[in-house]
Amino acid sequence: MVRSEGISRAQFLVGAGAAGVAAAAGSVLPAERAEAAGTAGREARRRGLTYRGVCYEVAEGETPGTAWSAARMRKDLRVIKEELHASSVKVTGDGVDRLTATSSEAAERGLHVWLEPTLGDRPEREILDHLAEAGRHAERLRRQGARVLLSVGCEFWLYVPGIVPGDDVTERIKNLLAGNFDPDRMRRRLHSFTARAAKTGRSVFRGEMSYAAAQDDEVDWSLFDIVGIDYYSFFPCRADYVRELTTYQRWGKPVAISEFGTCTFKGAPQQGGMGWNNVDYDKQPPEITGKLVRSERTQAAYLADMLEVFESMGLYAAMAYTFVTPDAPHSPEPRYDLDMASYSIVKAIKDRPHDPESDWHWEPKQAFHALARHYDRARCRPAP
Repeated sequence: MVRSEGISRAQFLVGAGAAGVAAAAGSVLPAERAEAAGTAGREARRRGLTYRGVCYEVAEGETPGTAWSAARMRKDLRVIKEELHASSVKVTGDGVDRLTATSSEAAERGLHVWLEPTLGDRPEREILDHLAEAGRHAERLRRQGARVLLSVGCEFWLYVPGIVPGDDVTERIKNLLAGNFDPDRMRRRLHSFTARAAKTGRSVFRGEMSYAAAQDDEVDWSLFDIVGIDYYSFFPCRADYVRELTTYQRWGKPVAISEFGTCTFKGAPQQGGMGWNNVDYDKQPPEITGKLVRSERTQAAYLADMLEVFESMGLYAAMAYTFVTPDAPHSPEPRYDLDMASYSIVKAIKDRPHDPESDWHWEPKQAFHALARHYDRARCRPAP
């Protein structure tokens, strides 16, 4: 993340909230063409989710104090396994050393590992080389007996230069929102790079493979074993979630929610993947915009409701976004409570609130406890 939740997660999630992009690029899964998943789908619905987990990011951090730390990572993964009761963790971000160390630790703890390298704003060859190196490590873990899935990346149209106009992610966001792109050209280039990424992944990894797509991405899912969706919808009625998610089952493949979540304020679920967009980073220190009202209960209730939907449909996996966002710390002063605009299930708290270099710790939010209760109840359902 460039500014963690404020900018780079904005860059990551904007696809879920960029109105009009899907219509322009062409929706891949129209509801009227959805089909039942057949016998396998019915069996899945009886079984519930196979894997229940959380996303764990390995970003460099904005300051030395919020940078990735091996010692902190090991403590966090212990909590994810023993206190959150997750059966899976999505290790995501860039930096092969960070990805390999974190995925190895997760495997050592017996967690199912969803390894997703997400190098962005680099030449295509460099992104594919980064994927290959991470994929080779995933294959080593798999051969050692770990349960590993390789995701070849996330929302390429946003991160990979040349698919959408713009020198960096920020410019591409602006061009998408302004409609300054050619939908046909975008589709062709997205398909081409996705195919190259899938080929790269297959060349180094022999296990199950997926890709984390935005909800309206047009993806050739024949390239992958698992359909992966970053899901940030909001509906007032639970049946509408089922109706929308059923469209992804038309491929006859397992469907995984590679991300789902919401921010920590009243009305956040209605903002979907754009909840981050409530911080003014031009001010120092950054400030919350508008009149947000902190509500951990809102976040927890949304996560619990979504898990009930996913379980009822027997989806393959669900990964709550995200474990912690150190660059979006909590503050008792609402004006500076960046955690309100964060998707994390624990709140980062600076030891010295107004010191940018301050060390920090985290405390669980209601969302953490809601997930832990659900995951603990489900532990009697063993993963294959």
